This record gives sequence, C-alpha cells and structure tokens, in this order.
Amino acid sequence: MSSSDTSSRRRAVHHEAEGLAATLPPLLVAAERVAATVAQGVHGRRRVGTGETFWQFRRYQGGDSAQMIDWRQSAKADPLYVRETEWEAAQSVWLWRDASPSMDYRSARSLPTKANRADLVTLALASLLLRASERVALLGTGMKPSSGRITLNRLAALIEGGQASTGSLPVGERLPRHARVILIGDFLVPLEDLRATVGALASRSLRGHLLQVLDPAEETLPFGGRVRFEGPEEEGDILFGRVESIRVDYREEMTRHHRGLEALARQVGWTFTTHRTDRPPQTPLLSLFLALSEIPDV
Repeated sequence: MSSSDTSSRRRAVHHEAEGLAATLPPLLVAAERVAATVAQGVHGRRRVGTGETFWQFRRYQGGDSAQMIDWRQSAKADPLYVRETEWEAAQSVWLWRDASPSMDYRSARSLPTKANRADLVTLALASLLLRASERVALLGTGMKPSSGRITLNRLAALIEGGQASTGSLPVGERLPRHARVILIGDFLVPLEDLRATVGALASRSLRGHLLQVLDPAEETLPFGGRVRFEGPEEEGDILFGRVESIRVDYREEMTRHHRGLEALARQVGWTFTTHRTDRPPQTPLLSLFLALSEIPDV
C-alpha cells in the first residue's frame, strides 16, 4: 500500500471518528470523562438474591413468595421463616436527580447550573456502575434496571430529552427490597416532606445516599445592597433594601437545614453529602461510588 493510500485511509478514519463523536450528547461525553478519572475496581458485595450460598433466616413478610419459606426451620417455632441466599450478581442501583425549576439557578455565568451538575454526576456515576457490571435505572421513568453501554445512552437520552421526573422530590415508586437508591438535588424543601419520601424508601429496606447540590451563593449569600429574589417555583418575589442585613440569619438557617438533612439521613441508615457547583464534580462522584461499594447492613 502506498503512502498516499495510507494517508487517505487515516483521514477517512479520522473523519469517521469525528462524525461518531458528534452524535454523542455533550453531557454524556463530559460524564464519561469525569467517570474515567474516578474509575476503579469494585469488590463483590454480600446481598440478598438468587444464589446457592446460604446467608441467613428471617421472618416471613407480606409480599414474600411462599416458595421462599423454609418449612424445616419454620417447624421449630411459631413464625414462618424465609431462607435467604447471597447474590453475587449485579445489584440494582436506582438514580434520581432533581429537575425542578430551582435547579436552573447559577449565581455566575462561569458556573454550571445546579441541574447541569446534577445531571453530570448522575450520568458519571451510572458510567462507573455499569463498568462494574451493576444494573442501573433512572427513578421515575418506568425504566427497568439494566446494564451495558446501551443503558448509559438511554439514561442520557431520558435526561436530555426531559423525560425524567421534574419534581423537587421523587414520586412514590415500589422498588425491590435491598436495592440501593441515590437521590441528587438541592433539597431546599421542608424537611418533613423529604423525611416522608426517604422514610417510604427506607421502609422497604432500601439503602441510600443523599447528595445535596448547591450554588455557592446559596450557602454564603454574598450579595449586597438592594436585591430582589424571585421564587422559581411560584413562591413569589421578595425585595430587600439591604440584603447584607439578613446575611447572618440566612447562614444560620442554612446551617440548621444542613444539620436537619444530616440527621434525617442518619436516622434511616443513609448517608449524606453536600456539593457546591464551584468545586470539581469528581469529589461527589468518588463519595457516591465509595458509599455504594460498602457492604450494606441488612
């Protein structure tokens, strides 16, 4: 083959590669790049599921299949007992990110919106989990947990196409017991509302993590002088003549809310992390990945 033929072939491959890259959503490309910096191996985790290795007996619960009952163990006492085995296959991880109007906020053009950062971390985490052969689904879309590259592409399409949940909190959805749940949002909602949502999930023996995404201005209130704040979710507007006069009270209220979120997560055995959009996305991604890599206490 002549040198000119070789050069032509290289140019053709280069153009084909550029064309392929152009078809990928920018968000997905960015998520894959972030995930690549955090990628690491995942060790197997003990969990309930289909398998041959005995793990434990537990009392029969409504919704359990009668085929799971161990009649020999149950004959030793009044309650019925279920025989559970270990599952060493992929575990289902359900992801949810807040897509409500409050997530569109950013205090400076140099910063991403909270929604953009939440979407980026969601897809990057999905990429890491799928590389580890886990099964992933997007909560609130009716999507069933699956694995493989096609799953990541589908997640990106659902998010960028606006087909995912748009509320400040996930809607009630019956998930399989012992699954894992990741909720990502600003959580600037009444604690009682969030407690009801998380409590309903935790009651199904679901372990989870809350990642709060905030713009730096929402933590520090750096503004001064006459400022009008507009409620993005029909809360109404409010005008302050000297906004710096409320800065101390505002920061104290944010601290109380933060502590309330920490306590809420701790009460149900979940974990909680805060992330600011002026900081690298790799930090919360690593935190989430490590939290999911821990062996659940069931």
